[in-house]
Amino acid sequence: MEQVAPEATSRAGGPAARGRMTLAMLTTPPDFESTLDLALDDETIAHVFVRDALVLFADSPGALPWRFYREVGLTASRVHAVGRHAGRAHVAVALDDAIAPDMLPEGLRAAGLRSWFGVLDDDTMAIALRAVQLVEWDRTHRFCGACAAPTQQMPGERARRCPACGLSVYPRISPAMMVLVTRGRELLLGRGINFPPGRYSALAGFLEAGETIEEAIRREVLEEVGIEVVNPRYFGSQSWPFPNSLMIAFTAEYAAGELRVNPSELADAQWFTPETMPKLPPRLSIARSLIETTLAQLAKG
Repeated sequence: MEQVAPEATSRAGGPAARGRMTLAMLTTPPDFESTLDLALDDETIAHVFVRDALVLFADSPGALPWRFYREVGLTASRVHAVGRHAGRAHVAVALDDAIAPDMLPEGLRAAGLRSWFGVLDDDTMAIALRAVQLVEWDRTHRFCGACAAPTQQMPGERARRCPACGLSVYPRISPAMMVLVTRGRELLLGRGINFPPGRYSALAGFLEAGETIEEAIRREVLEEVGIEVVNPRYFGSQSWPFPNSLMIAFTAEYAAGELRVNPSELADAQWFTPETMPKLPPRLSIARSLIETTLAQLAKG
C-alpha cells in the first residue's frame, strides 16, 4: 500500500492536502510512537477539535503546527499528548465547549471525522482518529461517575482520578464484533437502518457483559437474520472511534436456518454472489477489507 506521509509545514498543495485513502483498511502508521509527555508549542502538530468535530483550514486541509491556529486566534482549552510520527510531536487540542463550529475564524471548517475521509491522507487520519478518542474521553470524564466530584489528570498515566472517592477512569474501548457469513460462493450482507441507499456490509454488533466474541457472533447473527453459524475465524481488528469502538472481524460459515430480517436491527439482508455484489462500505474500513479479501479467496477457488 502506498502511504503519503503528512507534511505539516505548508498550507498550500503539500502531500497532506493531496493524500487519498487506499484500498487497505486504516491503521496506525508503523513508525508512530504513543507518548504522554508532549507540550503544546508553535511547531507541535495540532489536531484541533470542537467537541468531536475536527477543525482544519478549508482551503488546504491537512495536519498543521499549532502556530497556524494560534495566529488566527484560537486558544486551547485542553491539550492531550497523542504521540510522535515522522519526527514530529502530535497533540489533541480541545477548544472551549462554548465554541460552536459556526463561531470559528474565517477559513476554518469543523466537521466530524467521517467528513474528512478521502480528504486527509491515511497517516493524518489515523492519528486524528486516535486524538478524537482522547478528547472525548477527557470531556466526558471531567466529573466522577460515582460521586460527581471533579476528576484530576493522573501524572504519568492516561487516566483521570477522583480525589474524593478514588475512582480512576481510563479511555474507554467498546469491543464490537463483525462477521461475514459465507454459504458456498454466497456472502451474507446486511443494510443498516441508517446506511446510505444501496449500501450493504458484514453484520456487526457490540459484545454484551460476560460474553465471548464467538458467543456474540452466534447471538448477533441469530438475532439479526435468524440463521445459525459455525467455524468463526478471526480476520483482523480496527479501531473505530465513533465514539470508541474496537471492531473485531471474523468470517463464519452458514449452518442452518432461513433468512428472516429483524426490522429493529436491519433494513434488509441478502445473500450475494461475487457477480451480484451491492455497494460496499468505504475502502478505509475493515468491513471493506474483510469483504474484498473473502471475494479474492473465492476467486481463487
